[in-house]
Amino acid sequence: MRTDDLTIVQRLAAGRARRAAVPRSSHALWSPAPDRKPLKLLHEAAQGRLQGLTPLRNARMEETPFTFFRGSAIVMAADLAASPVSGIAVQAAGDAHCLNFGGFATPERNLFFDVNDFDETLPGPWEWDLKRLVTSVLLASRQNNFSARSGEIAVLEAAQAYRTRINELASWPALDVFYARLDARKILDAARTQAIRRRRNRIANEAASASAHAAVARCTEIVDGVRRFKDDLPTLFHSTDTDRAGFDLHEIFVRYPATLRPDVQALFKRYKLIDQAIKVVGVGSVGTRCGIGLFAASDSDMLILQVKEARASVLEPYLTASAFANHAERVVRGQRLMQAASDVFLGWASSGRRDFYVRQFNDMKTAADLDTADEHQLREYAHWCAWALATAHARSGDPAQIAGYVGKGDKLDGALLAFATTYATQTEHDFAAFVASVDKTAPKAVLT
Repeated sequence: MRTDDLTIVQRLAAGRARRAAVPRSSHALWSPAPDRKPLKLLHEAAQGRLQGLTPLRNARMEETPFTFFRGSAIVMAADLAASPVSGIAVQAAGDAHCLNFGGFATPERNLFFDVNDFDETLPGPWEWDLKRLVTSVLLASRQNNFSARSGEIAVLEAAQAYRTRINELASWPALDVFYARLDARKILDAARTQAIRRRRNRIANEAASASAHAAVARCTEIVDGVRRFKDDLPTLFHSTDTDRAGFDLHEIFVRYPATLRPDVQALFKRYKLIDQAIKVVGVGSVGTRCGIGLFAASDSDMLILQVKEARASVLEPYLTASAFANHAERVVRGQRLMQAASDVFLGWASSGRRDFYVRQFNDMKTAADLDTADEHQLREYAHWCAWALATAHARSGDPAQIAGYVGKGDKLDGALLAFATTYATQTEHDFAAFVASVDKTAPKAVLT
């Protein structure tokens, strides 16, 4: 009998039954493999990237263990491969650290909070996403020098929020789960104090003003009567020879519209490409081929699209290969599965031997500033990240089976805390080894 044919009670029971083979307490356990070589994995991840940007990537990763963790998803994927899993699959984000969540605009111009990075997405265990999230929360707490107990509470808050949300979704009709979303208004209404409400309102207002027009005003200038991108080395620059191995922005923008809906294709035809540049983004993405294109329908009607290279998911060596030959298509389809609503300009194309996805650049996007967060703000942020992650998993997986497995008690919460504590400490050791390995005499980012 297919899982779809089972009642909610039967699916919950099926999830509970999995505890016999994989107890929830087993998720507390992790120890480094004898042949574990994190620096070797990071070196492998750097292969095929623009080597001139390696110093910039290293500089961003060697700031703190938390920033190192952001750029080392490949290491955690290998470490999780041998960890216990319940056997309940979802569309996994693959890199669900807490700064890969944020606010963004829906096609209706509403502000939602959700997972917002899908470079590593692949069908896989829901536990892997949750373990990466709680570990990132603990590392954020340590980075801010919060007490050990405060970090533990933040992790437990995230674990409880995931468990509570997945239990709630377990009884929802499938269509309601599909439409479930975290509107910014819900986060505003949950503010504990007027000061927090004012801060969140300010963030929401800033996001609302971060439109396509604002991005154009911020990133471009008029030169000899023509609008073009403003060079801002080393993260934004023009180049006539970006990559001889195949990185043709113009070619990507010509091919990509075929992956859009017909109505969006008609909209896109109104715009003409007038400039393009290289745009370095993120931490783990530094060195991959990324760019932006400036499009104009008129002198006052402009749009910026972002291009990002898509490589094989870091999860792929330990799971089944992607169903999509084009890794950018994997990213786009995974995003559409997990997100409440996705950018209408989201699509993909290939150039040479590489795959690229395309999306709007900075359209009403917000990101948390965890450097300035206090203990309470980090706990609340961890709560909403876990809430959003559970909702994303419910769209592609079976929330009733996951709910049956995690239960309503706190046994899994404690196991996740134990895992996060062990793995965060291991990450700090890996960070120290990485910093010691970086060539301090290497030149700064070299651009062509």
